[in-house]
Amino acid sequence: MLTKINLADKLAKFSEHWSPRIVGQVNDMHVKLVKLQGEFVWHHHDDEDELFLVIKGRLTMKLRDGELEIGEGEFVIVPRGVEHKPVANDEVHILLFEPAGTLNTGNVRDAHTVDQPETI
Repeated sequence: MLTKINLADKLAKFSEHWSPRIVGQVNDMHVKLVKLQGEFVWHHHDDEDELFLVIKGRLTMKLRDGELEIGEGEFVIVPRGVEHKPVANDEVHILLFEPAGTLNTGNVRDAHTVDQPETI
């Protein structure tokens, strides 16, 4: 059965920052929405690549050797093993595409860790 997903409707269902919500699944990959504001933790993922698509706002992806600015309608793929730190000076809305079971804080556990993201 096909289901149409409206990203604005899904984003309106939550206000928490750094708490991803699952909105779909493609094979073994989760499609997630997340609102970001402030600085996240430096981390990496040993086995997973991550795609960050900016829906609204501007994201700075800090890397150990520099940083990338990602604007609305742009995305970046962070390869497995690459240490990164997302930073959002103002609220940013992101669509994530990553393997199911990917821990949002990767190799780090802290107050931002979400073990079981909610499905909305």
